Amino acid sequence: MDSRAGRWVDDRLGASEFADSALNKVFPDHWTFMLGEIALYSFVVLVLTGIFLTFFYQASSTPTTYLGSYEPLRGAQVSTAYGSVLDISFDVRAGLVMRQIHHWAAIVFTGAIVAHLCRVFFTGAFRRPREINWVLGVTLLILAIFNGFAGYSLPDDLLSGTGLRIAYTIALSVPLIGTWLAFLLFGGEFPSNQILGRLLILHVLLVPVAIAVVMSVHVALIWHQKHTQFPGKGKTEDNVVGSRLWPTYATKSTGLFFLIAAVLSMLGGLVQINPVWLYGPFRASTVSSPAQPDWYLGWIEGALRIFPPWEIRLFGHEIPNPFFPGVLLPTITFGLLYAWPFLEAKVTKDRSTHHLLDRPRDRPVRTALGVATLTLYALLLGAASNDLLAHWLGVSIRDVTIAFQVLVLVVPPAMAYVTYRLCRSLAVSGADRLTTMPAAALRTSGRTPQRRRDRA
Repeated sequence: MDSRAGRWVDDRLGASEFADSALNKVFPDHWTFMLGEIALYSFVVLVLTGIFLTFFYQASSTPTTYLGSYEPLRGAQVSTAYGSVLDISFDVRAGLVMRQIHHWAAIVFTGAIVAHLCRVFFTGAFRRPREINWVLGVTLLILAIFNGFAGYSLPDDLLSGTGLRIAYTIALSVPLIGTWLAFLLFGGEFPSNQILGRLLILHVLLVPVAIAVVMSVHVALIWHQKHTQFPGKGKTEDNVVGSRLWPTYATKSTGLFFLIAAVLSMLGGLVQINPVWLYGPFRASTVSSPAQPDWYLGWIEGALRIFPPWEIRLFGHEIPNPFFPGVLLPTITFGLLYAWPFLEAKVTKDRSTHHLLDRPRDRPVRTALGVATLTLYALLLGAASNDLLAHWLGVSIRDVTIAFQVLVLVVPPAMAYVTYRLCRSLAVSGADRLTTMPAAALRTSGRTPQRRRDRA
């Protein structure tokens, strides 16, 4: 009777055919395809640890007297939010390790997204028919950065309060609508007693739901369009060579999840991160120093620190200094990321369908531009620690700042040129890697193929 009912349902839904097709789907074996899964599984850890923390955190700026276990702050006037984070860290069983796992997972989550986008960019996996997936990936990066900032700001310690002060200033710097925008986001003049509650709703509900939706659509499109793969023996535009979903790939993927969870748990238990009890409670009249945000926001911090003191007045409106590094730079950054697949297709006039990936060496212009961009943002990240570098090197902050101002103008173009020459040299020599490339290839890489033939 049960088998007859099952056949009746399957005859109408076609479930067995779908299951057979799904379980036999083939996935490439190259390790770089695991970067997206690292992001996915880090997000799962974020959700699980975040649920735990939500039971104990209180998003309130109401002053209270701390009476918990951390002796140096006992009896101090703190906000309810900061007091609840101290309680999680010292009085809730497993609270501190959950906090630290959550923070490490956020760092790995964002890092995996960036690494995944780099792999897609340098191998040309954004080309037709995957432009929509590239747009979804860039959107996912923006959501991850914003949610990381929101979570980083919730403890209401002196360091996160300094970050919120910077965010408020950046919002104010937007021409025409800056004041209204800042008041809309913060619920009043900084410091506002509404910002923590708003950040909590964004951090635990709205943005995670948006991330889950974007990731679901992203995976569904990959499933529908099939995977890209690197060129190789037996690999064509019409097939996928690798492991079947069941049981090989499912087993490897499950093992990867437990490995990621184990590594994040190890980091959370052994490597201290964001010790808010050392920073102290937020005071509007106090600024923490040295103060650096998490790495995924360090490039904006660095740009703010080294941007010259320029302000422009146009049509009776002043454009404040923070607007250029805090608003214009991120807008250009993500605007170019969104537009890149379409810009490259327009310039190269390549609108054909691609399922085989490029080797970065075979696309020297794209690779050179990518390396220059990564170099620029790495330098900006370093500039976010100009005060620490000045202290360690025994020089003035002004000298370090000037050095970074010069470096961000000189080093990225130089790295682009070096990368371009190396890619061309590899193509000329036919070598598999740099270590086996003859030095003579570097001398001939700057010539066009026609000129080399003429010389011969």
